[in-house]
Amino acid sequence: MTKRIIVDPVTRIEGHLRIEVEVDESNVIKDAWSSITLWRGIETILKGRDPRDAGLMTQRFCGVCTYSHYEASILACEDAFKVTPPPNARLIRNLINGGQYLTDHIMHFYHLHGLDWVDIVSALSADPRKAVDLAKSYHANPFNCSETHYRAVQERLARFVKTGRLGPFANAYWGNPSFKLPPEANLVIVSHYLDALQVSKIGAQMMAIFGGKNPHPQTLVVGGVTSIMDLDAHRIGEYLFRLREVKAFVETAYIPDVLLAATYYKGEGLQGIGGGVKNYLSYGGFPLDDRWRNLLFPRGIVKDRDLSKPQRLGEAKITEEVTHAWYRGTESQHPSVGTTEPEYTGYDANGNVKGGEKYTWCKAPRYDGEPYEVGPLARFLVAYAQGNPEIRGLVDSTLKATGLPASALFSTLGRTAARALETKYIGDHVESWVNELVTNIKTGDTRTWTRCEVPDQAEGRGMTEVPRGALGHWIRIEDKVIANYQAVVPSTWNCSPRDKAGRRGPYEESLIGIRLAKVDQPLEILRTIHSFDPCMACAVHIIDPKSDTIRQFKVS
Repeated sequence: MTKRIIVDPVTRIEGHLRIEVEVDESNVIKDAWSSITLWRGIETILKGRDPRDAGLMTQRFCGVCTYSHYEASILACEDAFKVTPPPNARLIRNLINGGQYLTDHIMHFYHLHGLDWVDIVSALSADPRKAVDLAKSYHANPFNCSETHYRAVQERLARFVKTGRLGPFANAYWGNPSFKLPPEANLVIVSHYLDALQVSKIGAQMMAIFGGKNPHPQTLVVGGVTSIMDLDAHRIGEYLFRLREVKAFVETAYIPDVLLAATYYKGEGLQGIGGGVKNYLSYGGFPLDDRWRNLLFPRGIVKDRDLSKPQRLGEAKITEEVTHAWYRGTESQHPSVGTTEPEYTGYDANGNVKGGEKYTWCKAPRYDGEPYEVGPLARFLVAYAQGNPEIRGLVDSTLKATGLPASALFSTLGRTAARALETKYIGDHVESWVNELVTNIKTGDTRTWTRCEVPDQAEGRGMTEVPRGALGHWIRIEDKVIANYQAVVPSTWNCSPRDKAGRRGPYEESLIGIRLAKVDQPLEILRTIHSFDPCMACAVHIIDPKSDTIRQFKVS
């Protein structure tokens, strides 16, 4: 006898996500459907506009990963315009993007995902002295670590409880059997949850130094950046000062906290809980030269979890289909010729998904006909398989420290650990870009833009790696304006519904086989889905529910 469980809305994400599962009599998930419940027509809005404006508009997909879409759109235009930005523009873009990654990953672990691992209420019963000893067993000098501080954190939490206004800690599943950390571990990580509120702000300031503001920076233009007036010792020093503050938190709080959690949740890694599809894809990101030949994150795929056989990425093999998505169309399309025409059919009379019919606003991206996971884990697996010595060192040392085999990477725990290691990896490289920028300026090279004009007709694509995974923007220009625009974002890959062949997307597949300790407290579902860092606002691109048409407005 199966039972339906619906989690709607999934909170601590960007946008609107519904997860529906079927569990058996043992509370084991046997089937799953991921459904995005809001559609936004930004790609359609872009038609007929100047392509140079696309970046400023597409970054409105989301209020978190704004720079990500900004850069991808600019890259698509530069590909269409056949223009190469000067080296300083590449470096400044890497610096802004580095700030985006550092901010996004820290915020994700502590403020979006951490409460799936950490029991806030349990922290109230912790012994602050034992918490100090525990923290020091994972780092010689832990971030903001003292008995006095931990006691103050407990008092702060107790005041929340007494007032009854728990804010972000309300309506959670405290005491659920799936929480495995002891009280002292919970206290250490909750302490860093509060510290991370300030650290995330510092990372956003890093982005604003060269981006003009955050969110929605304004520095990028087709052909380069407009930051020439910011290339002075004071501005660069401001960036470096903040970078070192954020790196200190990553190394003395974030990495130790993930290792601490892995100690108590290693069984989930060994069992491969949350592993999902067995394929991983990376477009490559953070260019180290002006032609994108040398990348910090390499391009490629890993198929069937075979790390011994890395494969090259073939762009022509990327398609989207809408068999189970609320759009018109029956054939798979390459994004360069993709269409976005809504066709909403709703749920059944009981409010459930309609089995083999349409059930989401998310399209189904496929690579060579197969679903692929994207994101930090995919990036690290592709780089590991290709023999990147630095990433191999990070992964192998972490596996050794936790006593876990490489197979544990294919799990919710592995996905979470990869994001933490990636944060350190990027932090360790950002300062080299600062030094390269300073060297160029000292030799008199202050160029930040290459002049270019809008072509009459052209096509282009911008493919890069952003915090949540592989991001691609495709543009077609006719008569100097946008004729078609498509964005396939990381959460489209990961939240993909079934395809024509019935293959589940990564979210759905990752839930199969998970056992819920309590069906009325689906903590295990949230833990796995949050590990992908969902961004539904990005994945679906203001609809009139009566007519299925875009509203048109005229401002006088």
